Amino acid sequence: MNRAHKFRIYPTGEQEILINKTFGCCRFVYNHMLADKKQAYEETKQMRKITPAAYKKEYPWLKEVDSLALANEQLHLERAYRKFFREPGTGFPKFKFKHGSRRSYTTNVVNGNIWISEGRLRLPKVGTVRIRQHREIPAGWLLKSVTVSMEPSGKYYASLLFSFEPCENQAGTVRAEKVLGIDYAMQGMAVLSTGEKCGNPGYYRQAQKRLAREQRKLSYCQKGSRNYQKQKRKVARRHEKVRNQRKDYLHKLSFRLAEEYDAVAVEDLNLKAMSRSLNFGKSVMDNGYGSFLNMLSYKLEERGKVLVKTDRFYPSSKKCSKCGKVKETLELSERTYHCGCGNHMDRDVNAAINIREEGKRLLCA
Repeated sequence: MNRAHKFRIYPTGEQEILINKTFGCCRFVYNHMLADKKQAYEETKQMRKITPAAYKKEYPWLKEVDSLALANEQLHLERAYRKFFREPGTGFPKFKFKHGSRRSYTTNVVNGNIWISEGRLRLPKVGTVRIRQHREIPAGWLLKSVTVSMEPSGKYYASLLFSFEPCENQAGTVRAEKVLGIDYAMQGMAVLSTGEKCGNPGYYRQAQKRLAREQRKLSYCQKGSRNYQKQKRKVARRHEKVRNQRKDYLHKLSFRLAEEYDAVAVEDLNLKAMSRSLNFGKSVMDNGYGSFLNMLSYKLEERGKVLVKTDRFYPSSKKCSKCGKVKETLELSERTYHCGCGNHMDRDVNAAINIREEGKRLLCA
């Protein structure tokens, strides 16, 4: 199995210059390879294989940065090309822009050129960088690659990818002794089949006034000036804080559920379509339910457990969790489920119980 841990790094002034130069060289090589591939296909109708080494004679300054970072750009482009021809709906690979693309590069471990020890991370060409290692790396984990990135706030991070052998409980069969059902809730974030309601702290809405004030100041600055760059980083730091608060909450919640239950059943929802309907966009995005499901999925997988997704059109809300009768119509405004069998309970709790039972059926099948 592969697992990545992201740590903040603190490069010196000279190291920052070299890292930023690597970002630029990777973007330059990617754009040139993409342009040459397009031109070759238009002329010969064949896929031309191009390597970064072909540009080093004409542009000798490409030799100043890590060669493996440039080689990974070639792999990224080839992967994007294959994905386009396999899935045309994904779109054709696009050119990268200095101010509009993610600033990052990936390098691989070869002959011990990268190591981490005692708060220091050694990177090719860059040298040793101070790192805040907030968690220990388990024994037996093998370092494969490192992705260095810079956030819009100006902070630098290193994402370390490790490979490891799964434990016996990770590779074992699923024991569905304790199964939990989760129903998505617009008011809050999710409702569990146990009756617990996981509220949504709404970190973005809490920070809206401060964000509006900082963005208003940014609009008054002259674009491209020094004050504009300073204020732009202030806005980025505000957004970064909201993102970190949300991720912290979702990580803690998903960790607790993964520890307590053997299997978790959820609905297969189209969150993008939900965000575009009935002016729910801000609430759905601030909710972070999609990220929560991704976190829960890999945390369960690490423990040898499973996340079950029920069919998108399964009538979890309209079905009675006691007698199994399905209502023909159920208005969104009806927050309490009433059934002729005498069942009266919260609508979302009723749906969560139905999702749990459907998840059990799918596991048995």
